[in-house]
Amino acid sequence: MKRDKEVITLGSGLLYIMELATPGTIPADADIEKAENRIGEIKGGASLEYAMETYTAKDDLGNVQKTKIISEDVLLKSGIMTWNGNTLKKLSATARVTETPATGKRTLKIGGIHNQDGKEYLLRFLHEDPVDGDVRITIAGQNQAGFTLAFAKDAETVVDAEFKANPSLDSEGTLVIIEEEIPVVAG
Repeated sequence: MKRDKEVITLGSGLLYIMELATPGTIPADADIEKAENRIGEIKGGASLEYAMETYTAKDDLGNVQKTKIISEDVLLKSGIMTWNGNTLKKLSATARVTETPATGKRTLKIGGIHNQDGKEYLLRFLHEDPVDGDVRITIAGQNQAGFTLAFAKDAETVVDAEFKANPSLDSEGTLVIIEEEIPVVAG
């Protein structure tokens, strides 16, 4: 894997989601990147957004100033093209799913703030690159943007998810972990 210098990253990847059982504990890659944790096939790739708000204090004459970061936000966005009620349940904290195999029905109910489950999810976006090395993006959080189901005669229904990161990955307040494969140095 050749991540010893900057590389051009091309292509999309895979998106995994699982309930975060213990804040501050990230399971092994193999435990996260299982077929049952795939949220579905994604369309339109994924994007990671980092934003910060700063405060600058300065004197009236402009002789001295100091700037400090006062807040940070991380969003992981992706379009989910293959989905079902169980997928949507992970996108709504008030969702409940029931399945009745005898009738062949799955029912998703959303709403009622008293139904909020309080679950936090671990999300992993995996960009695989056999030439330059894989990139893994990991956050812990919830979908905080709701979702829209648009049924059009000439396009697939893609559910846009927007997960806002919580500082639950470790005890340092980390919002996102980006891991790149780099060459192994023998020694």
